[in-house]
Amino acid sequence: MDISHLHTDTAILEELGRRLARMRVRYNLTQAILAEQAGISKPTLERIEAGRDAQVSSLIRILRALDILDVLDSLIPAAKASPMERLKTGGKKRKRASASPKQTKASKPWSWRDEV
Repeated sequence: MDISHLHTDTAILEELGRRLARMRVRYNLTQAILAEQAGISKPTLERIEAGRDAQVSSLIRILRALDILDVLDSLIPAAKASPMERLKTGGKKRKRASASPKQTKASKPWSWRDEV
């Protein structure tokens, strides 16, 4: 399955769990051995492979133990300022985001349903 925005969070977690399980088997590791190498409990690894919620730090430990931590670079690429952005900010890094007029404009003012 290719993961896309059309999938539910649950479906994505399940697919990630299946992929990690296949990777573990490809490396010929049991859940107990991988959990020990990753420094997490076996039930935590079982939960992740079953597609249930887990801490990001646990996922990082598993990726590190499988020696595939570099996949995180493609997950969230490092943000680089464009030349125009650097020129506008004078080389300083932005610390805040600002909403564009389109984002702040509401189509209708909020009202109770009984008000017409």
